[in-house]
Formats: sequence, structure tokens, C-alpha cells
Amino acid sequence: MRIGVDATCWANPRGYGRFTREIVPAMVRLAPEHTFVCLLDARAAAAFDLRLPNVERQVVAQAQSPTLAAAAGGSRSPADMLRLARATSRARLDVFFSPTVYTYFPLPPGLPAVVTVHDAIADRFPDLTLPGWRARAFWRAKVSLALWQARIVLTVSDFAAGDIARVLGVDPGRIRVALEAPAPAYRVPSSRDEIARAAADAGLPAGAPWFIYVGGFNPHKNLDVLARAHAALVKRTRGPAPHLVLVGPADDVFHSDRQRIQAAIDREGTGALVHWRGFLPDDQLRLLHAGAVALVLPSVCEGFGLPAVEAAACGTPVIATTESPLPQLLEGGGLFVPPGDTAALTSALETLAGDDALRARLGVRARERAGELSWERGGRAALDALVEAA
Repeated sequence: MRIGVDATCWANPRGYGRFTREIVPAMVRLAPEHTFVCLLDARAAAAFDLRLPNVERQVVAQAQSPTLAAAAGGSRSPADMLRLARATSRARLDVFFSPTVYTYFPLPPGLPAVVTVHDAIADRFPDLTLPGWRARAFWRAKVSLALWQARIVLTVSDFAAGDIARVLGVDPGRIRVALEAPAPAYRVPSSRDEIARAAADAGLPAGAPWFIYVGGFNPHKNLDVLARAHAALVKRTRGPAPHLVLVGPADDVFHSDRQRIQAAIDREGTGALVHWRGFLPDDQLRLLHAGAVALVLPSVCEGFGLPAVEAAACGTPVIATTESPLPQLLEGGGLFVPPGDTAALTSALETLAGDDALRARLGVRARERAGELSWERGGRAALDALVEAA
């Protein structure tokens, strides 16, 4: 078959960019008999590093990169989407794969399609994800059209599948699951010296403990709650005060909550203990993961929670929301708290900060659970969905 792929999100640093960069190569390697026609804009093409005989690159001119245009406060040019649709039509495809609904564009009529919807968070919590009625209207229109055109809806966990069926009204019989996995870069470091150097580069004092958060700085991530819980822990701590490292890109498809997070930190007086690190490459991030007391993901909801799984692969326990698949995916590898419960989150932070033996046990189990996941397994599920749709 000739399989079209919307690869315009290849350069995006968030989770759906990672999904695309991992799931597509996995499918390409699993199915050398198929040709994968990857549609790219200039920004994605600059980062596109998939060079295999069964991959065709097609760069489509865009006034603005879809990854940037599909932001919460923006909208995509109809002319840009038309150029992508025309390129798709000319490519003589048997089936089309959209790795994310964020950069979805209308497909030629009759072309079988698999569209990936990573979660239903924007539809469950529109006030926390999309600013203003215009952004919400565009989002609803895009998702509705994508679901209408898709023969199969792919998602990343059974938890997300349940939300998509319940919130978006998708027939469960049309939904397939391709689990995510940690990238190979996420592993236990060979020495503590590597971790110490990464900690120093992040501005952490020698010997200081730290918790780490990785992701977007959006209202639904509950980082103001984390700021308060961290401050409460600091007040209870008699030894070295625990630091908090916040990792993630400044730009985002959802609207930013950084000012409110910083205001919460300022009110608590913990600014000297909180480190905004921006986006970090995998080889640096894995070292901060490996040295952390825990990865904290206190979101209102997560469709998968990939940063937690990546930290787990480094032997680090997690403290994560119960509104996610993580209590099952990383069972025995962390502590799980209801979203928005500051007292429960503070207690979890305190428990792991004060019990090295427990932290070590949970870290071992977290690594085992993360090791059961693979992108090859996810790629096989996605490929099966494409064959079924075709």
C-alpha cells in the first residue's frame, strides 16, 4: 500500500510530536512492503530524519507551519490546508494516517483514514485548555470533521479510549489503542557523576534533593497545586530543602498558565527553590529524571502521561494523577493522587522525600513496568489499524 502520513508535527516538542517521531519509524520498519508518503512543511522537513527506502518525503508550501498555526489562540489558513489536501490527492494513496488531530486537515473525499485522538481533555475541560469561544469553535469543528472522515480512531490508552467514547460520542467499535513507550534514550545512567553534572547545569546545589515536572504549563496541568504542595513540603522539611525543576517548552498548542504558576510560587516564597528549565533534550532530561526523588504529574487528566513513563524507565518513581492510565501502566511504581487535592499531593511528596528505601523499591518497579512497553508494539497496533481501515 501507499500510506500517507501527516508528518507536519514532526518538529513539535510536546507529546504528540514525540508520538509521531516514534510511531511512524516503528511502522516503517515493521512494513518494508508498504510505502510511507510523509507530508511535511518546511519546519518539519528540517527536523525530519527518517531515511529509509520505503519512505517518500513531500514538502508542501505553508504560509505558517501547522504546528505553530494550530495553537490555542490561532487558526490555520484555509489556503494552507487546501495545499495539503491537494498534495494528498496527488500522492495516489490507499490510506492516510494522522498521528494527531491537532494538525489535522480535511482529506480528499473517500480516502480511508486513521486519525489519532490522544485524549478528550480539550473537550472535557475547554475552559482550562482553549481560551475564548472562537478557539473552542474551531477546535470542535476540526475534531468533528476528523472523526467524521476517519474510519478508525486511534488513541494511546484504554483510559483515553473510554473518554473518547463517552465525551466525543465515538462508537467504541471504531477505536483502536496504540500504547506509547519510553524512547531508548531514557535509561538508568552509568554513573552518579553524570547526574551530578546535570543537576549543577540545572542550577541545583550539590547534594540538594529535587522533584521534576515535565510537560506544558497549562491550567489543566495543575501546577499551581504543585507549587502549593511543594511549599508545604519545604516548610515541613528539617534537612536540605527539596527543589522543584519545571521542564517544558514556552510555546504551546494550549494557552499558557505560567503567570499564575509563578504568582503561586511568589506567594509561597519558594522562588529560590523552583527552576524553570525550558525544553531539554533527552540526554539531559534523563539525567535529571534519574536523580530526582520523583517525577510529578498532578494534572486534571492525562490521556497517557508519557513523561512519567520516561522517568520510570530511568528508575524514578512517579507521583501522578489518578485521572490517567498511569495507576495501571505503572502499578507499584509510584503514588497516585486525585487531581486538585493539595493535601494528598503534599503527603505523597513528603512520603517519597523522607523514605529512601520506599523510593528505591518504587523506582525498581517503575522501571520494570516501563520496560514492558515498546514503540514496536505501538507501531504494530497503528499499522494494523491502517490495514483494517484500507
